[in-house]
Amino acid sequence: MINNLDIPKPEKRLRRLRVNDTMRRFVRETTLSVNDLIYPIFVEENTNERAEIASMPGVFRETEETLVDKVKECDTAGIPAIILFGVSKHKDAIGSDSMHRNGLLHRMIKISKEAAPNILVIADVCFCEYTDHGHCGPLNDDSTDVDNDRTLENLAIQAVNCAEAGADIIAPSGMMDGGIEAIRAGLDQSGFKNLPIMAYSSKFASGFYGPFRDAAGCSLGGSQGPKDRKTYQMDPANAREALRETEQDILEGADMVMVKPGMPYLDIIRDVKDTFQMPTFAYNVSGEYAMIKFAAQAGAIDHDVAMMESLMCFKRAGADGILTYFALEAAQLLNS
Repeated sequence: MINNLDIPKPEKRLRRLRVNDTMRRFVRETTLSVNDLIYPIFVEENTNERAEIASMPGVFRETEETLVDKVKECDTAGIPAIILFGVSKHKDAIGSDSMHRNGLLHRMIKISKEAAPNILVIADVCFCEYTDHGHCGPLNDDSTDVDNDRTLENLAIQAVNCAEAGADIIAPSGMMDGGIEAIRAGLDQSGFKNLPIMAYSSKFASGFYGPFRDAAGCSLGGSQGPKDRKTYQMDPANAREALRETEQDILEGADMVMVKPGMPYLDIIRDVKDTFQMPTFAYNVSGEYAMIKFAAQAGAIDHDVAMMESLMCFKRAGADGILTYFALEAAQLLNS
């Protein structure tokens, strides 16, 4: 055994600022609050009973009646915003139900605003939940891809429909070229010049969306259209392209930008925030949620610790807000 080694003592003791919880909170660089949370809600049309989504434990397809209680629950918890996704029973090739004033999209926005007037209602403007083929716009003549330019006019109509229902924020998620410009023009021409747009500017063709497809009923695999969304959603390998997409959306009139998914793309969140200094949001998507839920159920991790750590990491990366299915659970902990 070797003895009498002259090991130098550290001159800098960084552990001094970790000695107890109060000290750690006192010097904490990043904070998470209820104000950072946005809760996604699924609403199923023409059903009398809310149903839990098997691949997303704790998340339900609400009915139009139970939507009222869910929105009020978010409002009571102090969550500032919700985003709505419809599970439509009236699908067709172009998603026309979402462009009608009596359609599900219009109704669920109106119901939410009446339930809690002070909560911000974000309208997901896209067609995947309302088309019978599950893609984010009408298909071209030979059904090989989404017709980008035909989709633009429909997006403007859909956005105006949401505005008339009372939406506070329009959030286009389809990744169509020129989509933000088309929506901005439609809103402005219809008297909604002050309605902001939260653009899904960096939305990747990710493998982490699977449970959402179950929840929203927009899985692909039918006889119409391509078998994936890779011609309009981004290649996960591309970071510089994310900056080009974001810049284009800002130039077209986006007021806020988003990165989706969140956890595997923290570098993109940081790049977007540092480059543009815009209000920047992260979508903590369904697959990320499910991984923590099922890992916790298996006893592999502590659910609450992993949940709060993952949400904090979005803020640390530069996100100003987080769309997350954990919002209500996180709010309970943050409010306690």
